[in-house]
Amino acid sequence: MNLYLLALHIIFVVTWFSGLFYIVRLFIYNTEAAEKEEPEKSILQKQFSIMIRRLWLAITWPSAILTLILGPLVLYRFGYLDNMPGWLWLKLFFVLGLYLYHFSLNRIYKEQMKGIFRYSSQQLRIWNEVASIFLISIVMVVVLKNNLNFLGGFVGLVLFVIILMLAIRIYKRVRGK
Repeated sequence: MNLYLLALHIIFVVTWFSGLFYIVRLFIYNTEAAEKEEPEKSILQKQFSIMIRRLWLAITWPSAILTLILGPLVLYRFGYLDNMPGWLWLKLFFVLGLYLYHFSLNRIYKEQMKGIFRYSSQQLRIWNEVASIFLISIVMVVVLKNNLNFLGGFVGLVLFVIILMLAIRIYKRVRGK
C-alpha cells in the first residue's frame, strides 16, 4: 500500500508541475495576444482564456491539492513524521516555496481572466523559470538526501539561476531580430 501511495504522490507532483510550466506559457501567449489588433486579439484571447481556465481548474489545482493530501500521508506511512531528517525539512521548505509560487500564479490567473495584464511577456518568461528552480531543488534534495553538500548545492543552484537568466536574455535578443 505504501508504494501505491508514493506512486500516486509522484504522479500528481508530475501533473502539477506540468500545469505550472504550461500555465505561464499560456499567460505569455495571452499577454502577447492583448497587444494584437482586432479581430485577432479577441479571437486569440477567447481561445487562450478557455485553455488557461481548463488547465488551471481541471489539472493544476486538483494536482496541487492531491499532492498536498498524499505528501503527508506518504510521510506518515513511511514513518517520517516521528523523526524527520534534515533533508526532509529542506524539501518541505522548497515545497512551501512551490505552493507560494502556485498562489502567485493563481493571482495572475484571476487577473488575466478579468483582462488585467500587469506583467510583460518578458517578465512572465522569467517568472516561468521559478518552477524549474523548485523542481531541481526538490529533486536534488530527495535524491541526494544525506549526501547533499549544502554549500555545493547552493552554489550549483545559484549557477543554474544565472545560466537560466542568461538564456532568457539571449532568447530575447534572438527573438527581437
